[in-house]
Amino acid sequence: MEKILKIFEKYLVLFLLLLMMLTVAATAIELTTVLYTQLMKPPYLALDVAEAIEVFGFFLMVLIGLELLESIKIYIEKHRVHAEVVFLVAIIAVSRKVIILDYSKTAPETLWGISSIILALSIGYFLVRRSQHESIGN
Repeated sequence: MEKILKIFEKYLVLFLLLLMMLTVAATAIELTTVLYTQLMKPPYLALDVAEAIEVFGFFLMVLIGLELLESIKIYIEKHRVHAEVVFLVAIIAVSRKVIILDYSKTAPETLWGISSIILALSIGYFLVRRSQHESIGN
């Protein structure tokens, strides 16, 4: 039974990797389309703030996808989830939210919550990195 579960897990992870690759490729194509469309509107080769924020949001979405691909790749190779990559994905995702957030319509409590999440993720990332460097040094 355990052998069947291992085989199932292997193919499921490979399927997820394929889906993530397709998603990242589709997002990159969408980014290219959005950027081209925005740059070809008059005034040509100029972006207003809203358009730039939309483009940056797509860039960060592609980066999130690439980091998730890295996480799946590490899982396939080492059969474990790499905590550092998980923290990086979360930090990039929260950063994306901060960049595209409309501050005029956001409650102060939400901003405090987001800042708390950023602080917690930063501390967590620092501690994971420090523990990895200490274990390598010993």
